[in-house]
Amino acid sequence: MLRNGQSMCRTGQLPLARLHLGSRSHTVVIADMEGNRVPADQQTEPGAEAAHSVPLRTIAREWTRIGCTGFGGPPAHIALLRQLCVDRYGWISPSEFEDGIAATNLLPGPASTQLAIFCAWRLAGPAGALVGGLCFIVPGLIMILALSVLFLAHAPPAWVMGAAAGAGAAVPAVAVSAAASLTPASWQRADSGAGRSRWIVYFIAGGLAAGLAGEFVVVVLAICGLAELLIRRPPARAGAHAWLAPLAVPAGATAGGLASLAWVAIKVGALSFGGGFVIIPLMQHDAVQTYHWMTGTQFLSAVALGQVTPGPVVQTVAVVGYAAAGIGGGLLAAVVAFAPSFIFVLAGGRHFDSFRTSARAQAFLSGAGPAAIGAIAGAAVTLGLELAHVWQVVVLAAALGWLLLLRRGVVVAIAAAAGVGIVLALAGLT
Repeated sequence: MLRNGQSMCRTGQLPLARLHLGSRSHTVVIADMEGNRVPADQQTEPGAEAAHSVPLRTIAREWTRIGCTGFGGPPAHIALLRQLCVDRYGWISPSEFEDGIAATNLLPGPASTQLAIFCAWRLAGPAGALVGGLCFIVPGLIMILALSVLFLAHAPPAWVMGAAAGAGAAVPAVAVSAAASLTPASWQRADSGAGRSRWIVYFIAGGLAAGLAGEFVVVVLAICGLAELLIRRPPARAGAHAWLAPLAVPAGATAGGLASLAWVAIKVGALSFGGGFVIIPLMQHDAVQTYHWMTGTQFLSAVALGQVTPGPVVQTVAVVGYAAAGIGGGLLAAVVAFAPSFIFVLAGGRHFDSFRTSARAQAFLSGAGPAAIGAIAGAAVTLGLELAHVWQVVVLAAALGWLLLLRRGVVVAIAAAAGVGIVLALAGLT
């Protein structure tokens, strides 16, 4: 028997911690090294010795499960990760999990993917981060590439065309819903009259950029973030904000072929602030107008596929990659888009606590965030202009009601819209 009410558990050799409240003793529910629930008299404090002790096979199994069942985008991913790591096994304390959410929301790129990588890193170190991240990403990637082959075929069946047209009609509604869901927290961050006036300016700038700036949307987001950063925290010396220099790289820095595809993917993975849907205005102009990899209608299908498949919404970039250069292009785009998320966690995971409280990071996001929300809303307009049939406008109106008024799920909205398109196509009405 150890001091302070601790004893040793032979199963997994984990020390047991008891919480003493008055004259009674209580234990905290956790899991053993195999991921199995430990009996009530054989438990340890969550987030202490249990961390960095979960086998890689357990990480692979559980993160693959989330990657296969994580329909619904970031909210669903966060809920599944919390249920697994905090509620079910107690591998990570609630406060640390919330810190992980806060820190990843300050980073560019797909926040829920970064959270999945961070949780795996917390439990099994760098190897866990790599295994967990890949197992979270790969199932959805395989599914979306398979669907890309079907939906982007040169002569797809009528029902496929109908499904694409129906699902695509709901996509602008999804963009409006995404912008609406991001607005309250961003608006609350601008807690002063002057701050909220700037918020409106940044929002309008992002909205205009989505329609007019094309591939330079990311530059507009960066300018808005830098403007707010300079207003809140003027630099004390030259180069004080040199860490933001990569954001100023012009969109034309790469040109032609796979280099252009890689640049589009790096914008998605390393330069996008404000949630998964901000990737839409970042990719749309490049994919449709600049490089002509796909038509506007096909881009709507790509966005819809990213919504209805499990895993990160950023998987949409793989559809663009497939349209540009086949399966190899889809894999290249996915690797380039997701690589920054692994780098951010592996290089900076131990600093997430200080990063989430960084005044500079908060200030930058207070400018880039509203611009990103505006860009998402602006993308809804440009996506809506791609609709070619009256019945698609009706589907769009129904999807807006479903998402904004009834506040129901995105996956159901897109699946139902696809079903309407299939019925109409088979009836010869599309």
